[in-house]
Amino acid sequence: MTDNKNKKDARDRNQVAGGESYEVDYLAKELGVTRQLVEEAIKNVGNGREDVKNYLKNKK
Repeated sequence: MTDNKNKKDARDRNQVAGGESYEVDYLAKELGVTRQLVEEAIKNVGNGREDVKNYLKNKK
């Protein structure tokens, strides 16, 4: 099932949809890392946006 872009709430911003390539690409660009690193972070810490960001900050 695809992401319904008409539904917008805080839950959507707090998580990274790992199955949606545009979200992974956006986060990779925002943080200046590769798509593979974002996917690795999601595997290791889950899809919480802050958890992923913290994981990637420690990887740099």
